[in-house]
Amino acid sequence: MADSTRSMRKSIVERDILPAFKNRLLTEIGADDLRALCNKVKARGAPATAVHIRDIVRQVYAFAILHGEKVANPADDVGAASIATFVPKDRALSPAEIRLMYRQMESVATYPTIRLALRLIVLTLVRKSELIEATWDEVDFERALWTIPKHRMKGRNPHNVYLSRQVLDIFVALHTCAAGSKFVLPSRYDADRCMSHATLNRVTQIVSERAKAAGLPLEPFTVHDLRRTGSTLLNEIGFNRDWIEKCLAHEDGRSSRSIYNKAEYAEQRRHMLQEWANLVDAWVLGGSYTPTLLPSNMTVPVLSAWV
Repeated sequence: MADSTRSMRKSIVERDILPAFKNRLLTEIGADDLRALCNKVKARGAPATAVHIRDIVRQVYAFAILHGEKVANPADDVGAASIATFVPKDRALSPAEIRLMYRQMESVATYPTIRLALRLIVLTLVRKSELIEATWDEVDFERALWTIPKHRMKGRNPHNVYLSRQVLDIFVALHTCAAGSKFVLPSRYDADRCMSHATLNRVTQIVSERAKAAGLPLEPFTVHDLRRTGSTLLNEIGFNRDWIEKCLAHEDGRSSRSIYNKAEYAEQRRHMLQEWANLVDAWVLGGSYTPTLLPSNMTVPVLSAWV
């Protein structure tokens, strides 16, 4: 189990399971009790947490039964699908939806830094945690480069994000708002801590709800869907797949392609992300833009075996 998963599950045990069941014997907790707890958590808008509660309880009882306890597992009668079902993870916004999202964000009562953070996810294709936990010592304004250290990356390799003009402007605005905090997105309540990881998804949920109430064609989406949107549209436009994969930092062992291709594609990625930012700007304004798929100064390198 990954450290992040272990930490998440520990927090669920301490926050939700122990307060409900800590003074009860295993034989005193039935399916109805577990279902009631899951429904309570689901009612506060946390269906994923409710499903994890059911899974953790199931594992606790399975462990006890394996070691000789004569108890029934209450989770056997509480199916995960009865608690919550989730949309398949293949959502990508269309250019029209990107425009609607940007417009709806302006009407949501939230901090400007949160709007800027969501725009950064769209324009840089980074993971939510990579942005939320970012510190200013990672950002080089002169080189237009954001270097995420390996200990913050899913694949455990440092990752370079090449900054478009639009992204540089956003970082300048965020630096002005940070008020001396080391974090790019500090907490509202403690400048020595980063913003809550739940904040951005709460705002995307509000944006979706506002759009639905207004009858606008913007389906629900998450922060991760914004990252997937960039990948999907860049592939559809025709940009080089390897450049896109490098921007996504897909080097976590999911494919042989990512394992064996160690090229950085620095100038190509910088060009592509600038074209992507120009595209998004055009869509938001209701216009169009024809991207250039190759940088004008790109040359084919000559490789030689001679020293």
